[in-house]
Amino acid sequence: MSCMSTPDIGRVSVLTIALGLASVLPAAAQPTVSPVTLKAPDGITLKASYYSPGKPGPGLVLLHQCNRDRTAWVAFAKAASARGYHVIAPDYRGYGESGGHPYTAIPVQEQRAVVVEKWPGDVDAAFSWLLSQQGVDKDRIGAAGASCGVNQSALLARRHPEVKTVMLLSGGVTPEGREYLRQSPWLPVLAAASRDDGTTLEDMRWILGWSSNPANRLVEYSAAGHGTDMFGVEQALQPLMLDWLDAHLRNAPAKPTTSSTPARPSPVMEFWTALTQPGGATKARQLYDDAKKRNPKVVLFPEGEVNTFGYQLLQEDKPDDAIVVFQMNVDAYPQSANTYDSLSDAYVAARKPAEAVRFAEKALQVLAADRRLPEELKTAIRESAEKKIRELRKF
Repeated sequence: MSCMSTPDIGRVSVLTIALGLASVLPAAAQPTVSPVTLKAPDGITLKASYYSPGKPGPGLVLLHQCNRDRTAWVAFAKAASARGYHVIAPDYRGYGESGGHPYTAIPVQEQRAVVVEKWPGDVDAAFSWLLSQQGVDKDRIGAAGASCGVNQSALLARRHPEVKTVMLLSGGVTPEGREYLRQSPWLPVLAAASRDDGTTLEDMRWILGWSSNPANRLVEYSAAGHGTDMFGVEQALQPLMLDWLDAHLRNAPAKPTTSSTPARPSPVMEFWTALTQPGGATKARQLYDDAKKRNPKVVLFPEGEVNTFGYQLLQEDKPDDAIVVFQMNVDAYPQSANTYDSLSDAYVAARKPAEAVRFAEKALQVLAADRRLPEELKTAIRESAEKKIRELRKF
């Protein structure tokens, strides 16, 4: 028969008391994951996952990128729920378990209509369901989006003032979203992108240029990939985003205040305001040159946005302005074959064949080393440049 020392008896007594108290006190709340079925405004069935912390807390909407579905957010959603956030992650129509035609099977010309006309209603259905859940702090909602979910997050905040912060991973924002950021200096924005992801890092830097919130932050990585794929490479990104939510959502005022003194327009705002005014190409060019002298790394525009604006000028029969705009794009993105081909098009419209041929030839020279472009676009640029060279050399 063994003996028990006095210290052992003390430990048993403490343990017994602790077990007795545990049987009286309520169990600590544990995060749970539940499948959710939603109805879009047009009746399409949508699927989502709801992560409940089991106690009152802020809400969070997670929007996936176009080459993934809601499962890309699972690890982050669980971690956020464990910190006390009510999280919903929906599948857009045509993705994952949601109804609708598979997005990639829709003709390209119809995809934009689905994104613009249908997805906001899908996102709002998830948003409304989240706010209806017991314990959700309806005054403190955050949104995070990856790739095509970036714009959806910005537009969600535009439609719903309950959204107090957005976190944007590797994506673009439409003019409506950018204008909302410009008009909402109280909204803190966290953005992240990787240098190995084409021009995405420059795009994200440009997006932040539309917001004047001093807390905004851009997180740069070297080789982390795209959107939520970055979680698997950069282990610090997930806790960084969770800390951001704690600082700018959970612990932020329910009704943010703004300074009575309007914020000074950022260089990005000044540039685009000038560019979009009648005859503003020359002034915008000067602003670009001055900004580059002050900060060689400044990004006043992404390549695609200025390229689109240049062609808009061509459609308006303003080839000289288009030349100024396309030349800026060449100077900002000299490794892009498409910028040279577009500048060549402007010289064609200006009836300057020698310059048009020169920049078409330059496009072909750069094309071989331009690894960012998909093969279909490379083929289109090559055919465009070669056609101009053949036709213009006749004159």
